[in-house]
Amino acid sequence: MLSLIHRHWHHLPSELALQLLDSDAQRGLDILEVRHRQEQFGPNRLTPRRKQSPLVRFLLQFHHPLIYILLVAAAVTAVVKDLVDAAIILAVVLVNAVVGFIQESRAERAIEALAETITTEATVIRAGRTRRISAVELVPGDVVVLKAGDRVPADLRLIRSRDLQIAEAVLTGESVPVQKDADLILPPETILGDRRNMAYASTLVTYGSGVGVVTAIGDDTEVGRISQLISSAAELETPLTRKIARFSRMLLYAILALAAVTFGVGVLRGQSVVDTFIAAVALAVAMIPEGLPAALTVTLAIGVSRMARRRAIIRRLPAVETLGSVTIICSDKTGTLTQNQMTVQEIAVPGAVYRVTGTGYAPVGEIQRGGQSVRPEAEPAALLETLKAGLLCNDSRLVEEDGVWRAQGDPTEVALIAAARKAGLTITLDFDDSCPTAVCLPRLDAIPFESENQYMATLHNAGEGRPRVVYVKGSVEAVLSRCTAAMGARGEPVPLDAEAVHRRAEEMAKEGQRVLAFARRELPPDVSSLRHEDLQGLVFLGLQGLIDPPRPEAVAAVRACQTAGIRVKMITGDHALTAAAIARELGLDGETVGPDGLPEVMTGSDLVACCDEELIDRVERVAVFARVSPEQKLRLVEAFQARGHIVAMTGDGVNDAPALKQADVGVAMGITGTDVAKEAADMVITDDNFATIEAAVEEGRRVFDNLTKIIAWTLPTNLGEGLIILLAIILGVTLPVLPVHILWINMTTVAVLGLVLALENQEPGIMQRPPRDPAGPILTRPLLWQIFLIGMIILAGAFGLFELELLTGASLSAARTVAVNVVVMVEVFYLLNCRSLTHSIFQIGVFSNRWVVAGIAAMVLLQLLFTYAPFMNSAFSTAPISAAAWGRIIGVGLVGYLMVEAEKWLRRRRVPVPSPV
Repeated sequence: MLSLIHRHWHHLPSELALQLLDSDAQRGLDILEVRHRQEQFGPNRLTPRRKQSPLVRFLLQFHHPLIYILLVAAAVTAVVKDLVDAAIILAVVLVNAVVGFIQESRAERAIEALAETITTEATVIRAGRTRRISAVELVPGDVVVLKAGDRVPADLRLIRSRDLQIAEAVLTGESVPVQKDADLILPPETILGDRRNMAYASTLVTYGSGVGVVTAIGDDTEVGRISQLISSAAELETPLTRKIARFSRMLLYAILALAAVTFGVGVLRGQSVVDTFIAAVALAVAMIPEGLPAALTVTLAIGVSRMARRRAIIRRLPAVETLGSVTIICSDKTGTLTQNQMTVQEIAVPGAVYRVTGTGYAPVGEIQRGGQSVRPEAEPAALLETLKAGLLCNDSRLVEEDGVWRAQGDPTEVALIAAARKAGLTITLDFDDSCPTAVCLPRLDAIPFESENQYMATLHNAGEGRPRVVYVKGSVEAVLSRCTAAMGARGEPVPLDAEAVHRRAEEMAKEGQRVLAFARRELPPDVSSLRHEDLQGLVFLGLQGLIDPPRPEAVAAVRACQTAGIRVKMITGDHALTAAAIARELGLDGETVGPDGLPEVMTGSDLVACCDEELIDRVERVAVFARVSPEQKLRLVEAFQARGHIVAMTGDGVNDAPALKQADVGVAMGITGTDVAKEAADMVITDDNFATIEAAVEEGRRVFDNLTKIIAWTLPTNLGEGLIILLAIILGVTLPVLPVHILWINMTTVAVLGLVLALENQEPGIMQRPPRDPAGPILTRPLLWQIFLIGMIILAGAFGLFELELLTGASLSAARTVAVNVVVMVEVFYLLNCRSLTHSIFQIGVFSNRWVVAGIAAMVLLQLLFTYAPFMNSAFSTAPISAAAWGRIIGVGLVGYLMVEAEKWLRRRRVPVPSPV
């Protein structure tokens, strides 16, 4: 029985790997052995996590202090015989639970999406015959045949390869396809992105062919290990939910304690046990903010809608608020900060260096020398010949589909085509010497790229009776070693300065460019085939430097994030030098810079050498992390969180999914992102634009400000109502407000007045201030002072006017009606205070939020019905009141408004804030 599962297959010769797997490169496995191994190892698919039952997951939605408070509110409301309000509160609890259950269920589909990435077909050799089977049927030891366009069906140790290139961006983040070589034997510690003798499940063959033996299937593959990482990544609470939970627990204990004290004091004073119990219940109802959870949920939902209009789709509601508190954005490089489209950036020929403008595959741009646009045909002949070599020594295509330029083939070759098109080069069917940019050189033969040679060559017909033309491209070392001269300004051979070429290539490489060299030679007109021996005595043409360029909008977005106090970190599987060069263009400067002027880079090997404590210390100073594996991405996110940061992680590949799920906010790309990344993320950017994250952060800050305003506006009412009940019990007097009055105030004011704050515009300078302290409280000292001040005004105004009405001969019902209207009127005026945390409504615009005007008008209408409508008088034990009483009520509200505005004015004097635009 096969029992050896080896994690270092890249360290073994392919022959030994076949022996260990008891397989044969020519015949593969016998059918009986396949069946035996299928029983032993099971199908080639990922095993879903064991999930809690739906009932258990639904019941867990009620496991939260805020829900406890709502349940207590429903219970005490039912005790006072108001079953309708109790039913309303219970309905709010159920709706919240259902929404949470649905969101959690959607997030758990990440594992299922990951499993689907390996349910493909495979070409396999079994019993000496080649057949096509479902990848699910593969077993360790199967011999799999790969060709261009295939998705690798399992982890393979390559045993043969011919020009094999595999795109591993989905697994490692590297933007350029990896050249594979089956004959390599690599050290055991070789990181995932450098294992060139292996092919991994879910990656894509872009070029060439190969044969490999299956070393791992299902959960044992590298993509299977990512699945386990997603499973182990903890589901984190958001800063708001953590603070709300802590606040809710404190509020719950305080309410129960005050209610018990109230009941005890009443009994000790000899008051009726029933009346005292009703008063204690009234106190509990008064102190519980029944409408607050619904208001918070609606505010977050409005934020979701606004973000959707800005191309950010929110999958988890609390992520809206969390974005506003993000302190670090960990961004993948390929496809997120960069375009994931290789682009020729520089061309160097003997005696001249040119810049190529434009980015991506679109052939839009120009050739520049010294910052000035040039016509290639008017420049030294080597420039045009270098571009021709890139265009003709090429097996890929650049096509336009629906106005979008797309690559067909190797991204590097497509970039060479785009550069030639920018220079005006076009392939024609007719020989025409009068147009130097018209290229008519039909291919006769080619030598494909092979890793051992490091070059590709093509043979072309230049016309009847003319010498054949050979174009060669490849690594600088491979091409220069075959050159004996360089091309001069008019196309004549000149002496080759190989040292100068190497120096230029090194300078280009330091800029993060992938450098290719180009050469040519002529052969007799009767030559029709090309041999390696023909590639001697070449004439060197020039170099082309390619890079996956940053998105232009990403540069501005990074700068805006840094201005807002948010640090951007690049975490990529790409090479260190390339990552550092891109980071410099983006402005991602850490605290430490290398001797070459590039930002310091920590590689995957550096991370392995770091213990957790050292890593937590170093991550603050480093801005770029390269050659990073999926486990290390997850470890980096955890290191930032260990330092107290609120982390947003962006990405689009399978390799990003564990870190996306672990981060406080996981941000996936909507266009290039895999299903796995989208399912693991909290937010999906529909335009794959890093700049959209800046907009989402801005919206998140606005949402948190509005949540703070709603909380700060809601709590004084509960405080004031509780103090009214408590003071009445202590003094042994009639309750100024009844439990049913308190429920009326709490439910109507939050619904009609409080929610309009969710539609408030953003505060001035919202993206010029640093992120708020994740450990800081929801309510600052100034806001706590405001809450206490308004609570005391409600107490004094309601209690005082209640007693005044009784002294002037008003009925108990009328006096209580006055007390209720005082509470509501103070809330109306305080609503105007809360529209801005720092400015007055006259500075931000009285009508800048028209919903506030509508809400106040609706609340006034409801209070008039509450006061004068006979059916309301009967239901709530109220009575009509005089105009003079209304004057005193409005006066109390105005006093509260003026006192809060005076406090804000004094605060602005001490700490200047940005003025509204």
